[in-house]
Amino acid sequence: MKTHELPKLPFALEALAPTMSKETLEYHYGKHHQAYVTNLNNLLPGTGLEDADLEQIVVKAPAGGLFNNAAQVYNHTLFFLSLSPAPKKEVSGSLADAIKRDFGSLDALKEQMTKAATTLFGSGWVWLVKDKAGKLSLASTSNAGCPLVDGLTPLLNIDVWEHAYYIDYRNRRPDFLAAIWNIIDWSAVESRF
Repeated sequence: MKTHELPKLPFALEALAPTMSKETLEYHYGKHHQAYVTNLNNLLPGTGLEDADLEQIVVKAPAGGLFNNAAQVYNHTLFFLSLSPAPKKEVSGSLADAIKRDFGSLDALKEQMTKAATTLFGSGWVWLVKDKAGKLSLASTSNAGCPLVDGLTPLLNIDVWEHAYYIDYRNRRPDFLAAIWNIIDWSAVESRF
């Protein structure tokens, strides 16, 4: 059986402050994300997906515990690996062209994604995704929802579960969303495109 592991962060836990505190990362990454990884490994035996890659598990798992934990491992990994204490703040190359074509500008994309994340009711995720034709769009999912199940390629996501921001921003989700752009690394997003 393939054992899934918590991905190593490419930065120290305190490196994203003040946008995201060490305490937030200790809980969000060190406890929440780790719990999803542990639960996934415990739920895999007997599913027929023991040797599948994480993406395959997300796409093939039935609704319920296995899907929820696999998707949350995937969702959180994408989220954390999109962050950097020294991010590339501008988009270049073919991703820049696609953003201009499909959103008008990077600022327009950020504005639309922020609005979607601000207005998403309850817990979930807002995504920048690419379809099979290369068109970019935004998607919102509740709880552990993941665009992989719809055949879309996730490029960037923003976690709007309260545990993503409550320690640093309390109930001020809009303040978290305004600040998160300061640590999103567009080089990571470009590599996924």
